[in-house]
Amino acid sequence: MKRFAFISVLFIYLAVGAIPGHCQFGTYNAMASEILVLVNKHRASIGLAPLKMNETISKLALQHSSDMATRRVPFSHQGFDKRTAGIKKQVGGEIHAFAENVAYGADDAEGAVEMWLSSQGHRENIEGDYNLTGIGIAKSKDGYLYFTQIFARRR
Repeated sequence: MKRFAFISVLFIYLAVGAIPGHCQFGTYNAMASEILVLVNKHRASIGLAPLKMNETISKLALQHSSDMATRRVPFSHQGFDKRTAGIKKQVGGEIHAFAENVAYGADDAEGAVEMWLSSQGHRENIEGDYNLTGIGIAKSKDGYLYFTQIFARRR
């Protein structure tokens, strides 16, 4: 997969409550915040500026996690171009670069970040020239957590 397809918006703005007909949602705000802390800690360790959480990007990341958890879309980056178009339209400003990391199977923030850092492409997204991120986490009916982190660069 091409490098730009790994746009990794390091996550996570997690939803509270439930959406009828969708996967189960818990309160994942703390887990999303922990992902951001862990990602920014890694970035700081190599001299990079921290990412700033963006609510709009997080909502789009959450929607993608929800879609994967409900099997509306496969575990993939499917719809990435649509998410980036939504970010450009809704966030405004001169946003010119994107990346995305997705994961499932981890039980917590540390596990998801460790998975990403163990993968060259996902690590490159975390270490990329981005300054905004959004994180979304959703839980499937069978209990798996789906993580999406989107990265963006505003000039």
